[in-house]
Amino acid sequence: MTTLSYNTVGLLFPAISLLMLAYTNRFLGLASLVRGLIAKHHEQPSHALMRQIDSLSRRLSLIRHTQALGVLSLIFCVASLFLLFLSMELLAQLAFGLALLCMLASLLLSLREIQMSVRALQIEVEAIRGVALP
Repeated sequence: MTTLSYNTVGLLFPAISLLMLAYTNRFLGLASLVRGLIAKHHEQPSHALMRQIDSLSRRLSLIRHTQALGVLSLIFCVASLFLLFLSMELLAQLAFGLALLCMLASLLLSLREIQMSVRALQIEVEAIRGVALP
């Protein structure tokens, strides 16, 4: 059995912090865009704007879940450090494993949101060009 050290667990903190910062920036950018589209829709209601707002809302929901998983990852990471402090090696390893799983799930959801973003841009380009992209 491999021994878990403070250093190993500590390596996850900066990674989680950077991910949380990226997720928060993405969330704030999308939220601002949604607010602008809602204001535009109030001025001149449009089915196309409503579709964009719905799509962005789904992406915001995904980002919210990525943030929640990131926070859970951080919580499990802290728990792992605390359990190491209490010399509870097996529980510390379990908590660290859960932290890694939460981080992985967060990254996978982030990847899905990025795919949605790219697809939305492709649709916009198709509308301008009047042709479908591959």
